[in-house]
Amino acid sequence: MLERRRGIGGLVLHRDGIVVSGRDLLQIRADGSQHVLFAPDEELGITGFNDLHVDRNGWLLAGALRFRPMAGEEPQAGRLVVVGPRFVAAAVEDGLTWPNGIGLAPDGRTAYVCDHQHHRVLATAVDRDGALHHEVRTFAQAPEGHGVDGLAVDAEGGIWVATAHGGGLVRFAPDGTVDRVVEGLAPFVASLAFGGPDGRDVVVCAVRGEEGGAVLRGRSDVPGLPTPPCLV
Repeated sequence: MLERRRGIGGLVLHRDGIVVSGRDLLQIRADGSQHVLFAPDEELGITGFNDLHVDRNGWLLAGALRFRPMAGEEPQAGRLVVVGPRFVAAAVEDGLTWPNGIGLAPDGRTAYVCDHQHHRVLATAVDRDGALHHEVRTFAQAPEGHGVDGLAVDAEGGIWVATAHGGGLVRFAPDGTVDRVVEGLAPFVASLAFGGPDGRDVVVCAVRGEEGGAVLRGRSDVPGLPTPPCLV
């Protein structure tokens, strides 16, 4: 149990333990000790971090918020930051308001990030050395009545998105068109991840109203892409 931590928006494996988001990016080592990988100062205007991902270099990708949505604050432009060995860089600074799920295409050349505020999935190019471009484009808009929250990519390049108040999942094809929609899972679906021995298990985190939270499990005909551990 983490004390005095208001919320955790993302979690990824580390080569020694795990990394969780919140007011900072915190490594919890296997022995239980803790290490802050990055804590923003006031000049950056970052109020906290939401979802996380790890690229093929083992660098950490983190969605940074610059307003407190749960407190009703006016939306401000967010950031997608990269945390590597001895450096932190803003990869995306414009066009992103409320960063959420993050993923990478199978070839590693495109990064996807959900903008929860505008119900859309954004995309940005990735250089061969792993550097993300600053410019983003709208990759896909959520279907009517659906939002975008967590995100995962499968081995065929399909982008799976948890649809928040839409209560299900949407799979976008690599060209951004809607490939399939899964509805009726719960009143609110926050995130998903692939796992299992063959990578075809789909684990979904959801909220079922007064019943509280729930972890659902299903199967996919396409395996998900494995996420490497953070090496930072």
